[in-house]
Amino acid sequence: TIPTYSFVSDAFKNWRGMEESGGRRIKRAINIDMNSVKFCDDKLLDYLKEIDLLKSYFDKKDKEIEDHNTGKNYSHSANVRKLTNLGSFRAYMEHFLNNHPSITKEMTFLVRQLPPNEKGLPIEIYVFSSEQRWAYYEAIQADIFDHIIAVLPEFELNVFQSPSGNDL
Repeated sequence: TIPTYSFVSDAFKNWRGMEESGGRRIKRAINIDMNSVKFCDDKLLDYLKEIDLLKSYFDKKDKEIEDHNTGKNYSHSANVRKLTNLGSFRAYMEHFLNNHPSITKEMTFLVRQLPPNEKGLPIEIYVFSSEQRWAYYEAIQADIFDHIIAVLPEFELNVFQSPSGNDL
């Protein structure tokens, strides 16, 4: 038995919910440098359309944007809808995680923007790993974020990083 006062005087974690659910939560964000967010030009779109995971996304978005922009004045970007490198990256991350063998599809699955702040624009991954063992879970999480950091330049996006001695 545990003395009642221990519940308020000591810290403890109840792992029962995780064990019963069959998943372990991954909730982490990466901060995007907002200066790198832009509309996709034709060259970038052609390059991104070569990514297998995004073929269905671009097929759907091309039709949706074409329908929306019919009859619009194209003389200014604000008059029409266009794809952005950030929106395309978020779609990529959704497809990448949806196809990841260690991410469960039966639990909450989000790739979302959080409010911008002085450290950039946070893109949060909120998914559940089917692996609950700590070391394996940490390795899965690290592999996912290794991939995110490495693939960001493909979308012409930059990670926000506070200036260090090497930057100045």
